[in-house]
Amino acid sequence: MELRVLVADDQALLRGSFRVLIDTAPGLRTVGEAGTGAEAVAVAERERPDVVLMDVRMPEMDGIEATRRICADLPDVRVLILTTFDLDSYVYSALRAGASGFLLKDTPPADLLSAIGAVAAGDSLLAPTVTRRLIAEFVRRPAPVQPPPAALDALTDREREVLTLVARGLSNTELAEHLHLSPATVKTHIGHLLSKLQARDRAQLVIAAYETRLIHPA
Repeated sequence: MELRVLVADDQALLRGSFRVLIDTAPGLRTVGEAGTGAEAVAVAERERPDVVLMDVRMPEMDGIEATRRICADLPDVRVLILTTFDLDSYVYSALRAGASGFLLKDTPPADLLSAIGAVAAGDSLLAPTVTRRLIAEFVRRPAPVQPPPAALDALTDREREVLTLVARGLSNTELAEHLHLSPATVKTHIGHLLSKLQARDRAQLVIAAYETRLIHPA
C-alpha cells in the first residue's frame, strides 16, 4: 500500500525536488502540490493524503495556520513541518497546531523519506534539538491557571510513568528497557494514553504532559 503525500511549499523548485524524491521512493506517491497555505488546506481536503510536507513560511496563510486547519478538519492526516529556519518560535506553534514532526529542509533525503513513514505510522519526530526547544518554551511560558484536565485522573500509575518518560524523549525501545517491559506492553500503554488524552500522536502526548504540569521543565 502506497503512502500518499501532499507537498506544500511556496518555492516551485523545491516542490518539484520533493516530488521527484517521493515518487522515486518505494511505497510513496505524491498526490498534489500547494504553493500557499490556503492551497494546502484545499488540496488536503480534496485528496485526503496520509502525510502533508508543510513549509512554515508561505503566502496567504502560513504553514502553522494551515496545519491547524488540516489537523482540526482531517484527523487522519499527518503533517510534517519543513523549514529552512531553525527558530524556537516555530517548534511550539507547529506542534501545538497538531503537527507530528518538525524537520529542516537540509535534512538528508533518506531521513526525510523515513520521516514520512514514521509520521504516517503514528509516530512523532521530536529530535533532541526540537525537544529542547519545546521544553524551553514551556519554561518561558507562565504556568496555566486552569487545573489539569480530568483525563489525567483516568491514568493509571504506570500510564503516568510512561507519559512522563515519553515527555522526556524516550523511545519505545528505551521505555521497554527502563521499565523492564516488553515492547508490546509499551505499545499498549502508549495506545491507552493516546486514547485517554485524545492525542493524535506522541508529539501531542509531550505537550499534554507539560501543559498539565504532570512534569515540570528543569
